Amino acid sequence: MSLATREALVSFRRAPLLSALSITTIAFSLFAFGLFGLVVLNIRQALETVSERVEIRAFAYDGTDSRSVAAAVAEISAYPEVLRADVILPQEALERARREMGEFKDVFESAFLPTAIEVRLKPGYRDPDAVQRVAGKMGAFAFVEDVRYGEDWINQLHRIRNIAGATGMVLGLAFAIVAVIIIGATIRMAMMARAREIEIMRLVGATDGFIRRPFLIEGAIKGTVGGALALGLTWFATSVIERYLSFDTVFFDTRLAVAGVIAGAVIGLAGSMVSVSRQLRQA
Repeated sequence: MSLATREALVSFRRAPLLSALSITTIAFSLFAFGLFGLVVLNIRQALETVSERVEIRAFAYDGTDSRSVAAAVAEISAYPEVLRADVILPQEALERARREMGEFKDVFESAFLPTAIEVRLKPGYRDPDAVQRVAGKMGAFAFVEDVRYGEDWINQLHRIRNIAGATGMVLGLAFAIVAVIIIGATIRMAMMARAREIEIMRLVGATDGFIRRPFLIEGAIKGTVGGALALGLTWFATSVIERYLSFDTVFFDTRLAVAGVIAGAVIGLAGSMVSVSRQLRQA
């Protein structure tokens, strides 16, 4: 174990109350950040679930040859944007309409329902431009009378997703800055408590890098522990919400959970770096 690491660990024993307060403050700051991140994650998941319902339907003229429709389905299935293309025959469309709108089941007759091609798109190709591009290709077939895909609904969904993403980035950055400030303040308090020791170290020839290193390690350790505690608090809050409010929520996967703890360490290191550099310049 290096001297800098030993010094960082010794600082926890020298001021356990201050260290505990620092870690708790960091944990709650990152907990707020984690809760917001979880909200954004669940909003994105909900929007993704809704976007799975994006579909394009091309309606054929009456009397269209079934072989022409089958050939078109094979060609459409080969589009890079297309996940699945299916032929919806009038009888199948009738059964679906009666099932989905049972109160009007006596109104529908298969004679009024044309043969249609129903297309589902792959993830990443459900934005308005991609949908419109595929719809345009489908409309170019000679036997296609009309193409429908809910243009207004898709535009609104895409707009909501963009707003949620932009809001998440701005507020996430704000929470991260607050966490850096809090960590920097706690490290600076530790440095002020050891101001005389730092002065003696400088008198005997210690460089700024040598003095700075233990504080940076201390900040990284505090950020890591705070990040782990924040992750635990976030999981507990999610469990309470699911249990008492009957909400089905999505929690961070292993990759995001590990990234969150690493982010805590990085934020702790950044806060320490800012605080230590400022304190050394003023000393």
